[in-house]
Amino acid sequence: MRAFWIALLGCGLMTAGAQAADLNAGKAAFEKFTCASCHGADAKSPIMSEYPILAGQHQDYLAHALVAYQRGQKGEPASANVRKNAVMGAMAMQLSAADIVNISSWLATLPGPLAVRK
Repeated sequence: MRAFWIALLGCGLMTAGAQAADLNAGKAAFEKFTCASCHGADAKSPIMSEYPILAGQHQDYLAHALVAYQRGQKGEPASANVRKNAVMGAMAMQLSAADIVNISSWLATLPGPLAVRK
């Protein structure tokens, strides 16, 4: 029973530390930082086929990717799970932690062609 309460307390602390997303702010930040110029206004029509579709992608994946671009731009070692891309690194460096949560949460709510196939 003690393990149950410890686990419950741990979950509560993790939830308390999580930042709530503001979807309207996410959409505004997507527009402010001109993400549409590469990924499309609907976030599923990129200007080049090499660019990823963002609409409907998992929120945690998108947030992790943006932080990895920030790490890569800072020159952190590969062991820090970095992504190196001059354009995305520069774009990601402009984002605050709140911007990352808001943008990734808003993108996750959009309908898109991404699907899990069985």
